Amino acid sequence: MLGLTLKETAKLLSEGRVSAAELCAACVARARQVQQLNVFITETYDTAQKQAAESAQRHREGRRLHVLDGIPVTIKDAFSTAGVTTTSASRILRDYIPPYNATMVQRLVDRGAVSLGKTNMDEFAMGCGSVDSLFGPVRNPWRYNFTTTTTTTTNKHTQPIRDSRQDSKAKNMQMRTMHRHVTSMEDSDWFITGGSSGGSAVAVATGICKAALGSDTGGSVRNPASYCGVVGLKPTYGLLSRHGLIPLVNSLDVPGIFTRCVDDAAIVLGALAGHDPQDSTTVPEPFQPFSLPDDVDVTNLHVGIPKEYHAPHLSEETLHTWREVADMFEDAGAKVSQVSLPHTPYSIVCYSVLCAAEVASNMARYDGLEFGHRGCDESSTEALYAQTRHEGFNDVVRGRILAGNYFLLKRHYDHYFIQAQRIRRLIADDFKTVFDSGVDILLTPTTLSPARPYSWFVKADNRTRTEQEDVFTQPVNLAGIPAVNVPVALSEAGLPIGLQLIGPSFQERTLLAAAKWVEQQVNFPHLQLPEP
Repeated sequence: MLGLTLKETAKLLSEGRVSAAELCAACVARARQVQQLNVFITETYDTAQKQAAESAQRHREGRRLHVLDGIPVTIKDAFSTAGVTTTSASRILRDYIPPYNATMVQRLVDRGAVSLGKTNMDEFAMGCGSVDSLFGPVRNPWRYNFTTTTTTTTNKHTQPIRDSRQDSKAKNMQMRTMHRHVTSMEDSDWFITGGSSGGSAVAVATGICKAALGSDTGGSVRNPASYCGVVGLKPTYGLLSRHGLIPLVNSLDVPGIFTRCVDDAAIVLGALAGHDPQDSTTVPEPFQPFSLPDDVDVTNLHVGIPKEYHAPHLSEETLHTWREVADMFEDAGAKVSQVSLPHTPYSIVCYSVLCAAEVASNMARYDGLEFGHRGCDESSTEALYAQTRHEGFNDVVRGRILAGNYFLLKRHYDHYFIQAQRIRRLIADDFKTVFDSGVDILLTPTTLSPARPYSWFVKADNRTRTEQEDVFTQPVNLAGIPAVNVPVALSEAGLPIGLQLIGPSFQERTLLAAAKWVEQQVNFPHLQLPEP
């Protein structure tokens, strides 16, 4: 049951061969089995069991709300959830309980989905490894040795993560500084999940849930999807509502979807997409849900291979996989040609400037006065602000705030921010030119290599790793177009290798059809874990 897709599981539920309550219990058991991976920040198992019982009753009475009715899901802790703590993995929001649901969460609730909890992430979604969290790093389940985990780590996670947050102030301050929460070589001998939505990716990869919500600002869905061997969809900007998503970069943030297979991603997209009056950036046109054909025909497809994506440090295994899939398309009758996106080399610098500038603006709301953590120095307003933010934000967040305010100074505004906006337009125009020329989709790597060991990853700072790991993903966010990661193969070390498909705006049907074709050809060997 835990290894089935969402579509297969929904069929079992509708036929009465398994109940939503039984499914929920199995998923909770799996979550407890792999709790060492640190997937959750807040577990909502009791609520999930009530939701599952209600779903089971609806199924018995023939009142199923949607395909998602009774399906276990998890939610990245950047989405507001009414009555459930929403921290964005930061001390400054450690005790924040929103009074409302994000639109994406509400649409899942309205369709009867069963929420198991809020997943771990990089603080305020700033990172590409899911290691910079107040609650500790998320661990990749691939090649993870559950039997040799240290006693300290095992004991730490025997209770729900939120139950252990009442530790001393000294411990919290220690965890606030990045990477200090892993102290031994034995405890760092595992692979990163990618980020920032690492907890959601692991939840799907391990079978804890059938679908998960993430957010994607520069690759934060596709990157962990690649490292964890699952499908990760970043839709067109404006297709999914951002209402209730704690913002990182308003002009780049997109809610994203993790699933086990491409068909499942299409199902969840159909449930979530559409105009939201509470988000003016959503498109007003109604979204028509679609299903994908069982036999995808790619003979009329034109696949572009961007030459600029042959980046330095691209691993030989990833390059080989990329070439193999391109050859598969060509052998099946698709047209495959090299294309150029000439401004790609400037995208990471452009992204860094725009990201920091919007972060500086968005983080200004956390002042300790209205909600969230509050410092105790009330000698002046400035002192209160300074202490609140110093205690509440980690080094990564404070660094981006500092950089963003520098870029937005009057004497620097034109040189940095305006120039970055101009480059962003050029990058978007590059994609438009390629797609207008008759190319239907682009095929690229998702990441430079399979997942890296944690001990290697933390040898460089967050900014350096982000510039390395997001090189293939963040241009898509700058252009606002859709992209999806498809797990394709395993490396010699037994780690997933994913490839990215990119499409024109609002062409998710074509994009996902091509992704499903790739999925069918490669028959990726998903992670198998013993029954809990």
